Parts: sequence; C-alpha cells; structure tokens
Amino acid sequence: MGKQRPNEETSGTGRRALLGAAVLGAGGAVLGMTGTARADGVRPGGGQSGYGGSGGLKSLPKPTIVGHRGASGYRPEHTFGSYRLALDMGADIVEAGDLVPTKDGHLVCRHEPEIGGTTDVADHPEFADRKTTKLLDGVSTTGWFTEDFTLAELKTLRAIERIPANRPHNTLYNGRWEIPTFEEVLKWQDEQTRERGKQVWIYPELKHPTYFRKQGLPLEERVAKLLRKYRKDRRTSPVIVQSFEPTSIERLNKLVDNPLVVLLSSADSRPWDFVETGDPRTVADLVKPAGLREIASYAQGIGPTLDLVIPRDAKGNLTQPTALVRDAHKVGLILHPWTMRNENPFLPANFRKGTDADAYGDVFGAYKAYFATGIDGVFTDQPDTGVLAREDFVND
Repeated sequence: MGKQRPNEETSGTGRRALLGAAVLGAGGAVLGMTGTARADGVRPGGGQSGYGGSGGLKSLPKPTIVGHRGASGYRPEHTFGSYRLALDMGADIVEAGDLVPTKDGHLVCRHEPEIGGTTDVADHPEFADRKTTKLLDGVSTTGWFTEDFTLAELKTLRAIERIPANRPHNTLYNGRWEIPTFEEVLKWQDEQTRERGKQVWIYPELKHPTYFRKQGLPLEERVAKLLRKYRKDRRTSPVIVQSFEPTSIERLNKLVDNPLVVLLSSADSRPWDFVETGDPRTVADLVKPAGLREIASYAQGIGPTLDLVIPRDAKGNLTQPTALVRDAHKVGLILHPWTMRNENPFLPANFRKGTDADAYGDVFGAYKAYFATGIDGVFTDQPDTGVLAREDFVND
C-alpha cells in the first residue's frame, strides 16, 4: 500500500514479554507459540461463532491493528514469514496481498509489479533480458515486471528486503521465502484460522487496476473469481478489499459483497483512474462531505494517509486533526489510515529521536496522537508495537 515516503506517513506483563520475544523468533516463529490450538466451529471463509467472519467488520477490535504487508518491519514484506509473524505478534488483520498479475493470469503478492527491489531477479542471468522501462501510472519505471513472467518463472525467485538502508536487520532473511500467490494466501488463511482457533482476517489490495486492465489483465474479475471459489465473497467474510482507484472499488462492489475500502493518498493527488477518465477531482475533493457520501454508496471504509488525519507543518511536526474522522463516521465509513512505522524517518518530526535512519523514535507517542482522533484502526509495519500502543490507549 502506498509508496515509500519519509514524510508520510492484550494486556499484562506476560503479553508484553511475549510480543517482545516475537521479534527474535527465527523464520517467523515465536517461542512458545506453536499455533496448534484448534476450535470447534471454525469454518474456513465463514469464521467462528462470535468471532471474525460471522460478525463482519463490527467484530474487529478497535483500534484495529493491521499488519502492513505482514510484519514488514521485521521480515521481507509480502512473504509467508512476514504474514505469520504479524499474526504471532497479535495483528487483527494481515495485509496479505498487494495483488499484481503474472503473464499467464495468476495473482501474486508484491508491493508493485516492478520486482527488482523486492526479489533477487537481478541475480538471475536467465531473466536479464526481461529488464525494461514502462510507463506505470504516468511514471517512467525501469526494472522487471510481474506481467512479463509466468507464475512458474516467478516461483524461481526469492524475496528480499525492500528498504535495507532503514532495515538492515531484515536482510538476514533475504532469499528465504518465495513469492506467494493470492490463492495460496486464501488457503493459508483457512489453515491459520484452524490452527490458531480464531478467525484470521486478510486485507488484499488491487494494485494499478487501470494499468492492468489496459494490458488485458483485469484484476477485479480475477479477485472476485477466487473469493467466490473459496466462499469468501460475502459481507461478513473476513476479507477486506482495498484500492487507490475508486472506480475499481465500484467495479468490485458489483462483483462481490466483501467489505471494500478506498485508499487515499496526499490531498493534492488524483487517483490514476480519474486521470485516465478525465475526472478533475483530487483526493482533497474526495475527503469533503460530498466525496465521502459518494464513497459510502459503494464502500464501507477509507484508508487515508495519516497526513489526511493530522497534517504536518513545514518542519514535519503534527498540527491539529482535520474533520476527516468526524465526516467519514457521519456517513458510516470506517477509517484505517496508513502507515505507522517505528523508524525515525517515517515519524512526525516531533516524535523522532536521534538521527539514525533505522533508530526508533517515540512511536508510542505518535500512536496516542493518532488514536485520539477516533480512527478505527491503523496499518503498521511493526504489529507488536501497534498492539502495545492500543493497550496503552484503551487502558489510559
């Protein structure tokens, strides 16, 4: 979700100790958590009585902690190692899948279709001639693209850390995990639900749907087909689907009954589908009451950048909250802003400590400020920190 930008964006001591230990668990495992507990009545795709799928969005804890691309602060993003660790750390939902297609029509989980920065493709001489330059949503982008590979070819690659300058510790896990498909994620969700004895939620995102539709690889129909196949296409299904393109969410609303969320970037930006269709509106227009009412006619929530909730001043410090939370709630929309990260460069200036790129700042103070606005949840790269911040907030 979103592009990397430095300026953007359970209780008790035993719980704290366990969450701290999760960071040290090799290969995504947490000491003392085998994940073997089972619960009668857990139904793949439908949830367990009193939890998850059966209760829909209202059953989720608030503020909801969403593991952004898994536990991407500790493992290479969009890998099963990252997804598992997010659950081990207590995330309520795992953003399992920024969905992009392969040449032969499969959906895989990558941050972007360009995979030079998230896989070891550059180390594969057999794919050297696949490197190319494309115009991706108006931006000239050079690298290797998923739509130029078959699934079998992509499965020969391994994931690597996307931002090693900020997360050198994550490079320890480079090469450990392959690229997951969305279908594998849906199966994994059912397996984890059974093993953990509670409904596991996922939050896939459709990436660049207009771009791929023009290439004959439409995303919405592929996603809907898989959700229907696994009986996860219902309003109470534990799968929330999101996209930065409002028309993509409108299209999905006609195909499935899942909870749907429109992602919103900076106020002066325009969704790419708006650019393509000549719609002059910007995100600033969409967050006005009229824009929110329109979104509420086909979606259940919005995923705004944190700066739309509390803007920053010229020095990068938090200012005063906007009316977005109040206005969105007034029309029945939930808000899951993005993205909380522990490292200094990604925090508001008044919550940073020191100058090291990978040093942690006062992230708990930042969480408190954002939670106080009334947001319904937040995406975070470090779910354990988010869970503890929520504990502090609800018990304050």
